[in-house]
Amino acid sequence: MSTNVVLVLNDLVETSKDGEKGFLKAAEDTRDPSLKLLFQSRAEACSAGARELQELVQRLGGKPETGGSMAGALHRGYVDVKSTVTGHSDHAVLAECERGEDVAKKNYRQALDKDLPADVRAVVERQYSGRAGKSRPHPRSARPIRRRQIVMLEAVTLQRKRPFEVNCTPKVGR
Repeated sequence: MSTNVVLVLNDLVETSKDGEKGFLKAAEDTRDPSLKLLFQSRAEACSAGARELQELVQRLGGKPETGGSMAGALHRGYVDVKSTVTGHSDHAVLAECERGEDVAKKNYRQALDKDLPADVRAVVERQYSGRAGKSRPHPRSARPIRRRQIVMLEAVTLQRKRPFEVNCTPKVGR
């Protein structure tokens, strides 16, 4: 059972490493500073998740993976080409991040379908549900922040279309 658990965990390490690299690439490709910070934050969360999984693999006597998957590398190459064609559109970058997150969530669901020891299952469930730390979201929780990302992207797009509008809402306390 331990060997099978190590294989499952190493698959999730690769998934997290793919997420880390993908979000770093997205941060590099986006023009919007707030999206850049968001993607960098997500990359850090992926890295922290991968480290936690690597520690579990070592504790179980296995050799932890240190890199991402071939599929992840191919996806990043595809995203690079697509970004070049679309002129590094923030919308296209965000859409590809969502696509990558959907794959990651699927990988986590598949891992949770396996027979895992209770302590390992708890870590995988926590990462899948989006709580890798006390207040830091894990990269597998794309859905809760998706609405915020879309609103942010729409605001950026709207701002570019109407750069001369001014927010005239009165501030409280003035």
